[in-house]
Amino acid sequence: MSCLICGGVFNLPLTAHAKGAASSTDVIVFKNGDQLTGALLREIGNTVVFKSDMVGEVTVPTSKLKELRSRGSFAVLKKHERIALTTRAPSDITLSNDTITVVDPSGAPEPVPVKDLDFVVDKPTYDKEMTGKPGIWYGWQGSIDGGANVVESTTTGQVYRVGINLFRAIPTVPDIPARSRTIFNLTEAYGKLTTPVIPRTTPPSANQVAKVNIFNTNFEHSRDFTPRMYGLAGVGYGHNYSEGLNFWQAYGAGPGWTVIRDSAQQLDLSVDLHYERQNFQGSTPKRNLIGSNFNETYRRTLPHNILFTQGGTYNEAWNDFHAYAAAGAVRITMPINERFSLNLEIRDDYLNNPAFGYKRNGFQFITAVGYRLR
Repeated sequence: MSCLICGGVFNLPLTAHAKGAASSTDVIVFKNGDQLTGALLREIGNTVVFKSDMVGEVTVPTSKLKELRSRGSFAVLKKHERIALTTRAPSDITLSNDTITVVDPSGAPEPVPVKDLDFVVDKPTYDKEMTGKPGIWYGWQGSIDGGANVVESTTTGQVYRVGINLFRAIPTVPDIPARSRTIFNLTEAYGKLTTPVIPRTTPPSANQVAKVNIFNTNFEHSRDFTPRMYGLAGVGYGHNYSEGLNFWQAYGAGPGWTVIRDSAQQLDLSVDLHYERQNFQGSTPKRNLIGSNFNETYRRTLPHNILFTQGGTYNEAWNDFHAYAAAGAVRITMPINERFSLNLEIRDDYLNNPAFGYKRNGFQFITAVGYRLR
């Protein structure tokens, strides 16, 4: 079901931003006299992102430009200007002498020095993502990965794994800080190993069967209060038969803090207050817990576009201090080509009070091939 839903989401048409930008005929003139025609996509600080008819998308420092003429309609946002509260109307713009001039037909031209500039974005993106409400299917990106292990010998068995990782940040324009973020993750590891009793008996004894079934999914939505602080709400479901956990569910909300954010890395810390219910196998009683998750996530882009991701969670139950849990994961995503990647991941889950007779700790080493959806 999840794969079918994702297939529907990522086969949607291109966004209005991409369509609108491609239809313009804009011109940038360099200080040495060279010029390019194409479409102005956006301007971020003192750099211009321009899609040329001949060389494709290029990023040019404004210090190298003599002039920019655009036939599109753009919103010019100054530094420290709050997007959510601005009433700026997109207008025609020109650039010369390190100054952006907003040409508004309804009023006098407004010059904005490049040093005071934060972002220039096109009208469709501004209307839809910064002052409007994008639809539920808009702007998602992510990947699907999967792997398998098949054994055919005296012992036979198969173990399969699939993972879905989706992410949406609004605005979707690169390098513009997101006002809201939504995350959806789903992982499933399922398998069965069958081993006959050796030496064989007469009559034959029943085969020994070991099953693996670990499932987790979570959905989280956050909105920024400031460029660094945000609030989040999330839900999670899953089961882990390796720990005797038939089913668990959690619902919570809390604050978050972006400690580090730049073009190469991001570090986030968050805490929540949540309700959690745990159903176990056998005679182990069910638990209804009120607790908090203390979360840390770190992402860094390494050379050759290798992505390093690390995360850790400590879950403390306030109404039962012995029912605590922890989880950690380290993942490396190595691109093979534009769409495919090789993923290596180490995961460790700890449940202090598992079902009777089960171990507290669960360790997984995962290798999988990933497919980037967008």
